Amino acid sequence: MKRLLIGIVLVMGAHLANAQYYKTDTTRKPPPERREGGFDRSRLMVGGSVGAVIGDYTNINLSPMIGYRFSDYFAAGVTINAQYGSERFRTINNLTTQRNQYTIFGGGLYGRVYPIQELFIHVQPEYNLITQKVTLYDPKSTYKSSYGTPSLLIGGGYSQPVSDRAAISLMVLYDILQDKNSPYQNRPVFRGGVNIGI
Repeated sequence: MKRLLIGIVLVMGAHLANAQYYKTDTTRKPPPERREGGFDRSRLMVGGSVGAVIGDYTNINLSPMIGYRFSDYFAAGVTINAQYGSERFRTINNLTTQRNQYTIFGGGLYGRVYPIQELFIHVQPEYNLITQKVTLYDPKSTYKSSYGTPSLLIGGGYSQPVSDRAAISLMVLYDILQDKNSPYQNRPVFRGGVNIGI
């Protein structure tokens, strides 16, 4: 149970600094100078996630993204996922018995459908390359491995405007592919952030 709580805190902490920038007031009332069918810079979304948890369980996350709000009801874009993590196991005498370290680098696409202005459905296929190093201390030995893994994150979220140019959003996702090497494993992924208009 303690590891589950640490995992939830890790995921929430790693994504709490999520920032996606777009003008929330232009999605319902396009400016008069906007050309129909043309590129509207005010619908561009730039941001991502930055987070860190430090201790026996460490995770440092940097995940930038860029996207475009094509209409009031649909947005899509590209995201990059970069993480470093480590986990240390200790005896009751505080001696380290094992340390696992990993790096994750990958990315993918995302799409959002807004059936209601404040609610959205989020779909994010991605592919991550994972490098793992396991160190055992009695006797000391090290094992390294590298592998790739696909994920398909699906879920939903809520965006609450706090002004005409800013909103707070919360999202819960789940990897429905459940590849044996998935960094998300069989648990929900919690993300939260602030949306600010450019």
